[in-house]
Amino acid sequence: MSDVPNDLRYLSTHEWIRIDENDIGTVGISDHAQQALGDLVFAEVPEIGTVVSAGDETGVVESVKAASDIYAPVSGEIVAINEDLADAPEMINQDPYGDGWIYQIRLSDPEEVDALMTAADYKEQVLEDEADEDDD
Repeated sequence: MSDVPNDLRYLSTHEWIRIDENDIGTVGISDHAQQALGDLVFAEVPEIGTVVSAGDETGVVESVKAASDIYAPVSGEIVAINEDLADAPEMINQDPYGDGWIYQIRLSDPEEVDALMTAADYKEQVLEDEADEDDD
C-alpha cells in the first residue's frame, strides 16, 4: 500500500493538498500516482498569478511511460511554484509529499476542502483501483 498521510485531502485523480493556517494550499501528486507513472522526466507547472477553479487542469507530469494531467483540488490563485521541478522532476518520485510538491494556491473558498477525500477515503479508492488492476 502506498503512503497516504492523514493530514492531507485528496482528489480521485490522485492530487493531494495540505492547507496551512493562512488558507494557502500546497498541492502535489500522491505516492500511489508517482509509483503508477514511474520515473518522472518532465513536470509542467502553472504560472504564478493564474486563477483556477476546482477541477481545472493546472499542469502535466510525464514519465517514460505516460503523461498525466494535474488538476486543481480547490479554487484560487496560484501563489508559488516548485521551480526545482524544471531541472529535477524526479523529486516528485523521491518525496511526493515533501520536496516534490508542485504548486501553492491561495484558496478562494476554504469550504471546498470539505468536498475532498479524506486519507481513509483515498486509501479505500487506491485499494479498489489495485483490486481492479489485479482483475485485468
